[in-house]
Amino acid sequence: MPILPIVTYNDPILRKETRPVEENSDELQKLIANMFQTMYNSNGVGLAAPQIGKSIQLFVMDTDEVTKEKDDEDDTGPMVFINPKIISRSGDKYKMEEGCLSIPEVRDEVSRPEVIKISYLDKNFEEQTQSFKGWQSRVIQHEYDHLNGVLFIDYLSAFRRRLHKSLLKKIDNGRLETEYPVKPKNLMKSG
Repeated sequence: MPILPIVTYNDPILRKETRPVEENSDELQKLIANMFQTMYNSNGVGLAAPQIGKSIQLFVMDTDEVTKEKDDEDDTGPMVFINPKIISRSGDKYKMEEGCLSIPEVRDEVSRPEVIKISYLDKNFEEQTQSFKGWQSRVIQHEYDHLNGVLFIDYLSAFRRRLHKSLLKKIDNGRLETEYPVKPKNLMKSG
């Protein structure tokens, strides 16, 4: 399974709303497997299709490594979310540091609700409705935002964004070294 390059924050595909996945297929299952491989290779806990250049409503997640570190009993294993819809958000909002594979090395605190309820199709294209809290809730909200053209830095104040300006400029120019393959917009060839 190939490791896919991750597009960086300045790529227009990350600002577009995605289209629904119409059907299950061998091609979709191969994409899902490649997304997991890419996510694990990048030491991520979630990856949305727009981050690998696909404008479809799909993301994958595996938070088990994080929850094990925190002695959380909510291990879920690898999960696939196709055409997800957040039904409700509840609980207190709390701040936690977030990062994004499309914005390497940039991390900052984002406030999100503690609990979400979401409906989605799983890897087998079967309908699911489930509630999540804690880490899983946060990762799902982060990846769900990707499907709607929203990045975690959009939640930051202008002052906080300015603090990350030099790193963002390095990403823009393709000069930020990463331990995983990225595809900066300014270095992509049209065609």
